[in-house]
Amino acid sequence: MVEVLDQNEVDALLAAVDGGKVDQDKGFSPPQIFSHRGDTFVDVEIRPYDFKRPERVSKDQMMALQTLHESFSRSFGAQLSGFLRTIMEVSVTKIEQMTFSEFTHNLPNPTCFNLLSCDPLDGNMCLEISPLIIYPVIDRLLGGSNADLFIPQRPLTAIEMRLVSKIIDRSIKALQEAWADIIPLNFALEDTESNSQLVQIVPPNEVVVVVSFEMKMGGRSGTMGLCIPYNVIEPVIEKLSNQTWAAYKHSGRNEILRRRVATHLESTKLTLSGILADTSIKVNELRNLQIGDIILTNKAANAPLTLVIKGKRKFIGHLGQHQGNRAFKVKRQYAPKDRI
Repeated sequence: MVEVLDQNEVDALLAAVDGGKVDQDKGFSPPQIFSHRGDTFVDVEIRPYDFKRPERVSKDQMMALQTLHESFSRSFGAQLSGFLRTIMEVSVTKIEQMTFSEFTHNLPNPTCFNLLSCDPLDGNMCLEISPLIIYPVIDRLLGGSNADLFIPQRPLTAIEMRLVSKIIDRSIKALQEAWADIIPLNFALEDTESNSQLVQIVPPNEVVVVVSFEMKMGGRSGTMGLCIPYNVIEPVIEKLSNQTWAAYKHSGRNEILRRRVATHLESTKLTLSGILADTSIKVNELRNLQIGDIILTNKAANAPLTLVIKGKRKFIGHLGQHQGNRAFKVKRQYAPKDRI
């Protein structure tokens, strides 16, 4: 079959002929692809591939990592907002694959570069926080207003590092929650550097996944980057498949929310009351009640009582005293068949 050229190819061919780049006698022959057996392939899709930046993580796995760290950003932002007593917004801006040298070369110097261990996985992850947001956070912790804050071009001092460690601790906690249903990881801060060029946790050409975040506090904003070397997450990369991640989003996320709600509920105060007895009287008798009148019930003095919590009957027990205070000793849970 004779290959038919489209209009763009015809225009390009005519322009090449007019410019003298194509010999009109020989004509134009499109490039062909041959196999090692000499077979010719027609209509083969050719895609460029950069050997300096190999893509070792599939698109589905990249989407799963992005969703996972979106959960991390929401949790981290909520924790920082409570800690700083102001609104702190943390959001994922992009996720991409690159070499470790490309990641470090794009970072400012000095910066806040933190090495995180992630036991039981081998190796380290890197959490970098821009000075454009880290100094406003420090100023907020020290009671400043960030109105005329100057961003110094120097490494963090020992006192500033102690304050930043409070932020890193909360990021570690949020990371552990986000990764919990993929694999339980124990993140820990191993070291902090101001110059990222001095850190070589993997070879320069090793593929890493970089998750970029934007942090906003009032009128200040800055970036944060989480560098995840591929060789660190390679043992668990298959757990980020579509089916596993779909199950995680439905069950795993609900389990995290359940634990958070349960943690807050454990410190909630409730009002308890004990029902001594039930009886009924006429409205006229109720209206004529006087101080000192006695209301008779059909309940024995040593009969068990019911403990009520927020209007719900929950436990059966007995009334008594403990260390000079009125007490209720729980005997068992209240059952629907009980008429106490």
